[in-house]
Amino acid sequence: MRLIARLAAAALSAAALASPVFAAEARPAATPAEAMTLSARYTGSVLAIPVGRVELSARLAEDSYTASATATATGLAALFTDVRIDSEVSGAITRGRARPVSYAHDERTGRKHRRIDMSFDNRIARATAVPNFSSWGEPPATDSDRAGAIDPMTAVLMLSQSMTGRRECSGLLPVFDGRHRYNLRLQARGRERVRTPAWQGEAIVCDAFYEPISGYTERQRPNPRDLRHPLTLWLAPLDNGHHLPVRLQTRAGFGVVIELNSLEMSPA
Repeated sequence: MRLIARLAAAALSAAALASPVFAAEARPAATPAEAMTLSARYTGSVLAIPVGRVELSARLAEDSYTASATATATGLAALFTDVRIDSEVSGAITRGRARPVSYAHDERTGRKHRRIDMSFDNRIARATAVPNFSSWGEPPATDSDRAGAIDPMTAVLMLSQSMTGRRECSGLLPVFDGRHRYNLRLQARGRERVRTPAWQGEAIVCDAFYEPISGYTERQRPNPRDLRHPLTLWLAPLDNGHHLPVRLQTRAGFGVVIELNSLEMSPA
């Protein structure tokens, strides 16, 4: 459940910000997008059994973005683990590209609690953890590894840069989550009709393959069998031109499906 919650909090909060303003390189310049706020709720299930919930809020303006999310265990999973992950990010939008300024997440599991704060001075992602980790990995992520890396929430946000034109769901995103450095390798799967409790219609389907780089202990390194399975996102075009993930799914581990249950959007 911990991995599911962390993945959901990062992916959903970031992708919720997807907007045509980030697709500036894929089409001619248009009238600046109006600032907007968004709130959404997602539920996660394994074998049709509810296991988690993610609630998020976001604000997107022409030159900045912020988002926060809370992921918690629910249903059967709550009987075995008491986990809550709160994530938040703020950043700037320059020439159509998102650049994080700060990122943080709090993870509580039972009586254990750790907060990670990240900064991006000189475009090098740097993290502090309280309490500190006993190990930052074998080997830890170096300055070279972290140069140009972005946080998990901004990483999926940047998917929206390739949601139009020739660049639809492509490229490699370098990510640092405060301890682990990894890449997300994007691969388009086309378009499919999808139906969730809060949305139905045709969506862009995008696979994100997880590629670990550094910052992992031997116990934390993902199983090679799981790495064969991507995180698949169904991104729906909304009436105002924004994109929003309405379903996420992976076959890694026991497999999990996360679907959009409610959505509210309004001008900021």
